[in-house]
This record gives sequence, C-alpha cells and structure tokens, in this order.
Amino acid sequence: MYYLYVLRHPSTSLIYIGYTDNLIRRCKEHKKDKPLWKLAYYEAYFSKKDAQHRERQLKHYGSSIGHLRKRIINSLQIS
Repeated sequence: MYYLYVLRHPSTSLIYIGYTDNLIRRCKEHKKDKPLWKLAYYEAYFSKKDAQHRERQLKHYGSSIGHLRKRIINSLQIS
C-alpha cells in the first residue's frame, strides 16, 4: 500500500503533504524533525503512481488542496 498524507501544525494553518509506502514509519520520522506536527488526513492506494499523482495534484493545483481543506476542515482545526 501507498499513502498520501497531510500533516498539520497545531498552532498555525500550515500543512505538509507527502506520500510513502509506510505511513507509521514516516510519521515517526516526521516526529523527530517536526515534533509538533500531527497527522490530519491520509488516503491509501494500491498503486505508487496513484499516490504520487495525488500528491502532485494537491501540491501543484490550488483548487485541489482548497477542496480537500474544505472536506477535512475539522481535522485541520487548531487544537
């Protein structure tokens, strides 16, 4: 499985988008570098190409990330 994931910073509206083949390992790696960032959302794919395509879509097309932000608004709330 491949995962597209979204991390959020708890005190700002910043988000980080990435993809990986091991979500748990990648979250642990992020914890070392960015201890405050939290996993807010993820999508699972069987195909690596699909996960990469979705990551590119969210990073390069403003409307895609805007639609995702609206859909997961409560998960992105500052806590």
